[in-house]
Amino acid sequence: MASKRAAVIEKNGWKTLTGHSPVHEAKLTPAGMNIAPDRAHAFDPHALLTRLTTGKSIRDYQPGEIVFSQGAVADAVFWIETGEVKLTVVSRTGKEAVVAVLPEASFFGEACLSGRPIRLKTATAVQPSRILRIAKETMVRLLHLEAEFAEYFTAFLLSRNVRLEEDLVDQLFNSSEKRLARLLLLLAHFGREGEPLPILPAISQETLARMVGTTRSRVSFFMNRFRKLGFVHYNGGIRVHSSLLSIVLHDSVSEPEFLPFSNS
Repeated sequence: MASKRAAVIEKNGWKTLTGHSPVHEAKLTPAGMNIAPDRAHAFDPHALLTRLTTGKSIRDYQPGEIVFSQGAVADAVFWIETGEVKLTVVSRTGKEAVVAVLPEASFFGEACLSGRPIRLKTATAVQPSRILRIAKETMVRLLHLEAEFAEYFTAFLLSRNVRLEEDLVDQLFNSSEKRLARLLLLLAHFGREGEPLPILPAISQETLARMVGTTRSRVSFFMNRFRKLGFVHYNGGIRVHSSLLSIVLHDSVSEPEFLPFSNS
């Protein structure tokens, strides 16, 4: 019989959350991405992008300011030099879903490279952010002429696709409590080598609920319980402690401390 132990293992530079559930393994690495550290740090896109003299512009955004809107013309790729950006989608009935919160050194808006003429998401600054806009034609030229940049960009996109698949599995098989715990660990960059888990910038429970796929009241309930158990700490922002990992690795709803509202 397979062991029911769950653990954090490191293999080939990747930190992986493993449990005895056969349907889900959540890989948590720097900035929530699955690029191995040696590959992630082998190339610095900032040095190349700052050397561009044409086909780019840079702008500072305040929290809540829109970078681009759903339905706008898609004619550029964006790169977050500093800050964070939230990607959201609004349905025809007006329901909004938060797709992702991207940290600095992330690309977004890259769908224009596949020929998509309009934006399917809205990008909004979550905190004071400096964002570089790279015209589509300039981005295509960089990918053709700069092999290291093309390799880095491809690795970034592949990692994001893996993350999206993991998010889908998370939605299908995990409780809302476990989904919230995993999200907080990802937002706190769990697994970053040599660095403590940072304090998250102010992020509303409504935003967390939209990302988890549950109600604000349930997020509030779980956050209060996480705080009482010492998994998170509030002090202007949210400090996530590594002990929160126990929620993600917990695979049974039979124990009392994890029973209330564990199924969504």
